[in-house]
Amino acid sequence: MMNSRTRAPSRSLLLSVEASPCHSRFVFSQFALNQYMDTSNPAAFVNGELLRFYVGRRVRAVIQIIRSDSGSVIGKSTDEKQLVVKGLPPPTPLTNFVEVIGVADSDKSIHAEIWTNFGDTIDTFSYNKLCQLANGEFKHLFL
Repeated sequence: MMNSRTRAPSRSLLLSVEASPCHSRFVFSQFALNQYMDTSNPAAFVNGELLRFYVGRRVRAVIQIIRSDSGSVIGKSTDEKQLVVKGLPPPTPLTNFVEVIGVADSDKSIHAEIWTNFGDTIDTFSYNKLCQLANGEFKHLFL
Protein backbone atom coordinates (compact mmCIF):
# COMPACT_ATOMS: atom_id res chain seq x y z
CA MET A 1 0.00 0.00 0.00
CA MET A 2 1.29 3.45 -0.90
CA ASN A 3 0.93 6.28 1.60
CA SER A 4 1.84 9.91 0.92
CA ARG A 5 1.10 13.29 2.41
CA THR A 6 0.71 16.44 0.40
CA ARG A 7 0.28 20.03 1.44
CA ALA A 8 -2.11 22.27 -0.46
CA PRO A 9 -0.54 25.58 -1.53
CA SER A 10 -0.70 28.16 1.27
CA ARG A 11 -2.83 25.86 3.45
CA SER A 12 -1.95 23.36 6.11
CA LEU A 13 -4.62 20.83 5.12
CA LEU A 14 -3.05 17.40 5.33
CA LEU A 15 -4.26 14.78 2.91
CA SER A 16 -3.35 11.17 3.34
CA VAL A 17 -3.83 9.06 0.23
CA GLU A 18 -3.96 5.31 0.53
CA ALA A 19 -4.16 3.33 -2.68
CA SER A 20 -4.41 -0.35 -3.54
CA PRO A 21 -5.23 -2.07 -6.82
CA CYS A 22 -8.91 -2.16 -5.80
CA HIS A 23 -9.56 1.23 -4.23
CA SER A 24 -8.32 4.63 -3.22
CA ARG A 25 -9.18 6.29 0.06
CA PHE A 26 -8.67 9.91 1.06
CA VAL A 27 -8.28 10.68 4.74
CA PHE A 28 -8.28 14.30 5.85
CA SER A 29 -6.57 15.33 9.03
CA GLN A 30 -9.34 16.35 11.43
CA PHE A 31 -7.16 19.04 12.98
CA ALA A 32 -6.40 20.60 9.61
CA LEU A 33 -10.04 20.56 8.51
CA ASN A 34 -11.12 22.31 11.69
CA GLN A 35 -8.72 25.16 10.94
CA TYR A 36 -10.54 26.05 7.71
CA MET A 37 -14.12 24.96 8.29
CA ASP A 38 -15.82 27.28 10.76
CA THR A 39 -19.01 25.36 11.39
CA SER A 40 -19.96 27.56 14.35
CA ASN A 41 -21.17 30.35 12.07
CA PRO A 42 -21.99 29.00 8.59
CA ALA A 43 -23.08 31.32 5.81
CA ALA A 44 -26.54 30.47 4.47
CA PHE A 45 -27.01 30.32 0.70
CA VAL A 46 -29.44 33.11 -0.20
CA ASN A 47 -30.94 34.88 -3.16
CA GLY A 48 -32.74 38.23 -3.00
CA GLU A 49 -36.03 36.76 -1.80
CA LEU A 50 -34.46 34.66 0.98
CA LEU A 51 -32.22 37.44 2.32
CA ARG A 52 -35.04 38.79 4.52
CA PHE A 53 -34.98 35.63 6.64
CA TYR A 54 -31.33 36.14 7.56
CA VAL A 55 -31.05 39.80 8.60
CA GLY A 56 -28.24 40.05 11.16
CA ARG A 57 -26.86 36.64 10.18
CA ARG A 58 -24.04 35.41 7.96
CA VAL A 59 -25.02 34.77 4.34
CA ARG A 60 -23.53 34.05 0.93
CA ALA A 61 -25.03 35.27 -2.32
CA VAL A 62 -24.04 35.45 -5.97
CA ILE A 63 -24.77 38.76 -7.64
CA GLN A 64 -24.32 40.21 -11.09
CA ILE A 65 -22.66 43.59 -10.74
CA ILE A 66 -24.69 46.48 -12.13
CA ARG A 67 -22.50 49.32 -10.85
CA SER A 68 -19.91 50.08 -8.25
CA ASP A 69 -19.94 53.23 -6.11
CA SER A 70 -17.51 54.22 -3.40
CA GLY A 71 -17.88 51.70 -0.60
CA SER A 72 -20.73 49.73 -2.16
CA VAL A 73 -21.70 47.63 -5.14
CA ILE A 74 -25.18 47.49 -6.65
CA GLY A 75 -26.00 44.08 -8.05
CA LYS A 76 -28.74 41.76 -9.20
CA SER A 77 -29.28 38.49 -7.33
CA THR A 78 -29.87 35.18 -9.09
CA ASP A 79 -33.64 35.72 -8.69
CA GLU A 80 -33.45 39.18 -10.31
CA LYS A 81 -33.71 41.26 -7.10
CA GLN A 82 -31.53 44.34 -6.68
CA LEU A 83 -29.10 44.14 -3.75
CA VAL A 84 -26.60 46.55 -2.25
CA VAL A 85 -23.31 45.07 -1.08
CA LYS A 86 -21.41 47.27 1.35
CA GLY A 87 -17.77 46.96 2.28
CA LEU A 88 -14.56 47.38 0.39
CA PRO A 89 -14.19 45.02 -2.56
CA PRO A 90 -10.79 43.42 -3.09
CA PRO A 91 -8.09 45.40 -4.90
CA THR A 92 -8.35 43.13 -7.95
CA PRO A 93 -11.01 43.96 -10.56
CA LEU A 94 -14.37 42.29 -10.02
CA THR A 95 -15.84 40.07 -12.70
CA ASN A 96 -19.44 40.31 -13.91
CA PHE A 97 -20.58 37.78 -11.28
CA VAL A 98 -19.26 37.63 -7.72
CA GLU A 99 -20.09 35.68 -4.60
CA VAL A 100 -20.15 37.70 -1.42
CA ILE A 101 -20.07 36.31 2.09
CA GLY A 102 -21.02 38.62 4.92
CA VAL A 103 -23.77 39.73 7.27
CA ALA A 104 -27.22 40.65 5.96
CA ASP A 105 -27.81 44.29 6.98
CA SER A 106 -31.40 44.33 5.73
CA ASP A 107 -33.61 42.47 3.28
CA LYS A 108 -31.81 44.28 0.46
CA SER A 109 -28.21 44.65 1.63
CA ILE A 110 -25.18 42.65 2.74
CA HIS A 111 -22.05 43.89 4.47
CA ALA A 112 -19.43 41.76 2.69
CA GLU A 113 -16.42 40.19 4.40
CA ILE A 114 -15.31 37.99 1.50
CA TRP A 115 -15.59 38.66 -2.25
CA THR A 116 -15.00 35.87 -4.78
CA ASN A 117 -14.97 36.41 -8.53
CA PHE A 118 -17.24 33.92 -10.31
CA GLY A 119 -16.42 35.00 -13.87
CA ASP A 120 -18.41 36.70 -16.57
CA THR A 121 -21.14 34.08 -16.96
CA ILE A 122 -22.89 31.76 -14.52
CA ASP A 123 -25.97 29.56 -14.59
CA THR A 124 -28.16 31.78 -12.41
CA PHE A 125 -31.11 29.39 -12.69
CA SER A 126 -29.12 26.54 -11.10
CA TYR A 127 -27.63 28.74 -8.37
CA ASN A 128 -31.10 30.05 -7.56
CA LYS A 129 -32.36 26.45 -7.28
CA LEU A 130 -29.43 25.67 -4.96
CA CYS A 131 -30.53 28.55 -2.70
CA GLN A 132 -34.08 27.22 -2.64
CA LEU A 133 -32.96 23.67 -1.81
CA ALA A 134 -30.53 24.91 0.86
CA ASN A 135 -33.39 26.74 2.57
CA GLY A 136 -36.07 24.11 2.08
CA GLU A 137 -36.22 20.35 2.14
CA PHE A 138 -32.43 19.90 2.31
CA LYS A 139 -31.61 22.69 4.76
CA HIS A 140 -30.10 20.18 7.21
CA LEU A 141 -27.38 19.40 4.65
CA PHE A 142 -26.24 23.02 4.39
CA LEU A 143 -26.42 24.44 7.94
